[in-house]
Amino acid sequence: MSDTNTKAVANGDAEAGEVVELLQQLIRNACVNDGSEASGGEIRSAEVLRNYLEGSGLDVQIFESAPGRASVVTRIEGSDPAAPTLLLMGHTDVVPVNPDHWREDPFGGELIDGEVWGRGAVDMLNLTASMAVATKRLARSGFRPRGTLIYLGVADEEALGAYGAEYLLARERDAVAADYVITESGGIPLPSPNGIKLPVIVGEKGSYWCRIVVHGIAGHGSQPFRTDNALVKAAEVVRRIAAFEPQTQIHEVWRTFIESMGYPDEFTGPLLSSETFRDALEVLPDGMARQFHACTHTTFAPTVVRGGSKINTIPDQVELEVDVRTLPGQTAEDVEALLSEAIGDLASFVDIHCIKADESTASPIDTPLWDTLSRVTQHWYPGSKTVPYLTVGATDARFFRRHDSVAYGFGLFSQHLSFEDYGTMFHGDNERVDVESLRLSTELWEAVARDLLA
Repeated sequence: MSDTNTKAVANGDAEAGEVVELLQQLIRNACVNDGSEASGGEIRSAEVLRNYLEGSGLDVQIFESAPGRASVVTRIEGSDPAAPTLLLMGHTDVVPVNPDHWREDPFGGELIDGEVWGRGAVDMLNLTASMAVATKRLARSGFRPRGTLIYLGVADEEALGAYGAEYLLARERDAVAADYVITESGGIPLPSPNGIKLPVIVGEKGSYWCRIVVHGIAGHGSQPFRTDNALVKAAEVVRRIAAFEPQTQIHEVWRTFIESMGYPDEFTGPLLSSETFRDALEVLPDGMARQFHACTHTTFAPTVVRGGSKINTIPDQVELEVDVRTLPGQTAEDVEALLSEAIGDLASFVDIHCIKADESTASPIDTPLWDTLSRVTQHWYPGSKTVPYLTVGATDARFFRRHDSVAYGFGLFSQHLSFEDYGTMFHGDNERVDVESLRLSTELWEAVARDLLA
């Protein structure tokens, strides 16, 4: 055991030491997914998880969808085929990182002042590790539930899931099919006037990734006057998309979340009105303002530009890639209409090509899993209340919802990790998670399994 883990155990928390060590290994495996088939390398973490789980008598399977793109599955079989099945699902891949912007090595997995540092520490290797530790502890304890518990360490979540959850549900569905699914990323304790609220991710925005081709006419770079420069035109297209502000949508999940928080009327009212919403964001910290804005708007983020062939040649074509996230009920046709509105009179000079489209998904809250989460979390946060929330990114939950599973995003975190910090660390710099949160999540998974499946 490393010195950092020895310290955690010496502080009287062997369970935290175990999950810290596993999290460190997953971080150090650096399963970076840049969206290409050759990236990810999740087989490294699948093997680590298999070696970790097999020692407890569990049968572990690895499913490889492409070379190096592996997911790991194990299960504790229930005694009653009619009882519910619960899937604990964590992904093993992480997004790319710029080490120059980090205070510590993003793949060092170091434990510093009670926090594990590294890419994936909050998104979502913390939960992937704690779910594995909880599953192993349940198996070792002789846990024999009526319902079945499945653990899944899945590949390719960070690039839309083609080599992970989507593949498994299409090709190996019997191994992962479940009535109830928990994945990332709720459970940050939010203070409110009437106690702690614990957001449960019940739905997520959709995505519409598109390529916009801007056309011009080639010419010599020494004579730019009155030329039709596709790059100049593309710059204006980007400016218009970035400035475009679609209407605020006060949808049901958002309304329920705000009304459940118990904020004063002078705070709640502006956040539930499309006329006053934008002004209400001005007084919020950046992380919360970004989250709240994204929860209630179709968002457009130009992220990639490609164009030009030579410094002395005026380009006749430039490609832009735009990350569009959609709200419940919106379709591809709705997005294309909004893009045309944003681009305005330049629309005749562009072609829009859809790269990938996924409509928004959501699960109901009147379910046994919701009741279980509301009940068991009282042990750590007495008097707290679970509240529904819409995540603004994509998760693998959407694949399971489309196969009729109830899927939530949850975990359990300490009050050392604020909503603001959590939001800015997702795909951001200096990502880290505190040991207390790792312990809480591990204990939560055990309690959920015993409450829902026993």
